[in-house]
Amino acid sequence: MVELSEQLKTIQEKLQILLRQQQVLQKENQKLKKDLEKILSEKDQKEVQLQGLAEQIQTVKLGTANWSSTEKALMEKRIDGYLKDIEKCLLLLNT
Repeated sequence: MVELSEQLKTIQEKLQILLRQQQVLQKENQKLKKDLEKILSEKDQKEVQLQGLAEQIQTVKLGTANWSSTEKALMEKRIDGYLKDIEKCLLLLNT
């Protein structure tokens, strides 16, 4: 009987240790989830910032490119086409 009582006591102590470890692990898990959420949020912000910088680089490249006269003429035609389309849209809106 004494032996059984000791075994039960040992099992109970081990169970208490396991429960404390589980609580510690749950707290650590919650902290890690919060950290992950924060890192993902920062990552999203960095991606948006990177996209903006990429657009700025593209704009600078377009503005400082050494275009040949043919490239300039083609770009002017495209811009003129866009302007004509915009004017058509404005006319349709005004009617």
